[in-house]
Amino acid sequence: MYDYMIKVAINGYGTIGKRVADAVAAQKDMKVIGVSKTRPNMEGFVAQQRGYPLYIADISKKASFEKVGLKVAGSVEDMCQAADVIVDATPGDIGATNKPLYEKLKKKAIWQGGEEHEVAGFSFNSSCNYKDAIGRQFVRVVSCNTTGLCRIINEVDKEFGVTHVHAIMVRRGADPGVIKKGPIDATVLDPVTVPSHHGPDVLTVLPHVSITTMAMIVPTTMMHMHAIQITTKKPVTKEGVIALINRHPRLGLIKKSAGIKSTAEIKEFAMDLGRQRSDLFENCIFEDSIYANKNELCFFQAIHQEADVVVENIDAIRAMTGIEKDGATSVQMTNKALGLVTIQNNH
Repeated sequence: MYDYMIKVAINGYGTIGKRVADAVAAQKDMKVIGVSKTRPNMEGFVAQQRGYPLYIADISKKASFEKVGLKVAGSVEDMCQAADVIVDATPGDIGATNKPLYEKLKKKAIWQGGEEHEVAGFSFNSSCNYKDAIGRQFVRVVSCNTTGLCRIINEVDKEFGVTHVHAIMVRRGADPGVIKKGPIDATVLDPVTVPSHHGPDVLTVLPHVSITTMAMIVPTTMMHMHAIQITTKKPVTKEGVIALINRHPRLGLIKKSAGIKSTAEIKEFAMDLGRQRSDLFENCIFEDSIYANKNELCFFQAIHQEADVVVENIDAIRAMTGIEKDGATSVQMTNKALGLVTIQNNH
């Protein structure tokens, strides 16, 4: 047990918020002091079962929560006042409206990739710019796709140098629990124009990288799939790429011997490994897809949209509070607390 536990509030207990709350609760140097909901639903009961104090945005709705058996600890402002760091996991574009509250209370806050870079003025990835986040009041953790892109691009750049990246995102239509989104029977260009927002988002973390991105949405809920082509400054080898993947604590290699060819099989594998919610915090790079010839590198990687940013939030908390100055140490602490052994070490 640490001399001081970082008090973390989770504003928005949904897809990301509930995962961040559990990840915080698993850390030895942090504790969840509260989570928030706007209306009573199943996640409120999960929070109560987990022992997380429940706060609500509109205190006038307290009776509707308590009527169904959900105890309300107070208002969101009460929760934020008691926190050292607030993780804003509210839906995209909502988080920015909460900034005046955090400023008024003089609290540190983390936003998610659904918000614009400008909301915090700093976009974060543990592997790329941990030191630059130390002591900051506001940080934005980039989106799931951008997180996955930054991790691998940064490693390839350090090892071989990157001249240009071309990445195509085949995106899931909705998270598994979302029943009101599509497409049902279509491939949707999102957007039709090039580049998609992912390339500019990568530049908020790795501003020196040349990158072009394209994106489409398909009728699946499991994971995103990336088709990536990188032109390198130095000649690249498959063995060298596999070595850098194996060295990185959040790059996972789907080995040829596993016989996995789809996102559904990756998720099944994670479930069988006993991962909570079958979450995959690491990039899932297909070994057999890695093509390296002279200065050209190509590969496929799958990204679990609900999970890969969760561990980044934990590291951002440590950096902002300054409780841990070394990024590699924080990553190790976070991974160990969550029992994360990269997927290649499980097959």
